Amino acid sequence: MTLLIRKQEKLIYRRRSIIACARPVIGTSGFTNEDVARFQKEMDEKKLGGIIAPNFAIGAVLVMKFSQMAAKYFPDIEIIELHHDQKKDAPSGTAIKTAELIQTTRQSKKQGRPDEKELIKGARGAEIDGMRIHSVRLPGLIAHQEVLLGGKGELLTLRHDSMDRASFMTGVRYAVETAMSLETLVYGLENILD
Repeated sequence: MTLLIRKQEKLIYRRRSIIACARPVIGTSGFTNEDVARFQKEMDEKKLGGIIAPNFAIGAVLVMKFSQMAAKYFPDIEIIELHHDQKKDAPSGTAIKTAELIQTTRQSKKQGRPDEKELIKGARGAEIDGMRIHSVRLPGLIAHQEVLLGGKGELLTLRHDSMDRASFMTGVRYAVETAMSLETLVYGLENILD
């Protein structure tokens, strides 16, 4: 049994999938690390595989991985995520997961001038480990993310654009097929791509 769910249904679905011995494939934002660890423990007890992915677009997942690789050499980073104006959470799960992956290779660093002053609160975006995350919500957008990595005299820009929700289907199919052979819950599509 596989299914894409909305955030508000996640706890009910989690409980039902374990009881039914299902192998869930879940695409939603809003899971905390504690939620994932608890769900993983319950799944491990039954030797059930499943996947929770903040993003199923293969290109978006590759941008996350490329950002992780580049952060070792470009520690000054800003993440800009752009989504449709009906998205309820900010920043997106993709932006948060990108920042988490970057943290595994980037030394913690406070960016910008030490005496920097925001003239309007929030103008510099959210901060995680010294990086900045900016969220944009506008009609006409689906899901987009840009990671800017600055170095001395150079800028590396990594960007992914989902122009249609069909962009998620390749990753969904791959996750569904892979979940059938897993015996644990995996968080992040990047962990099953080879």
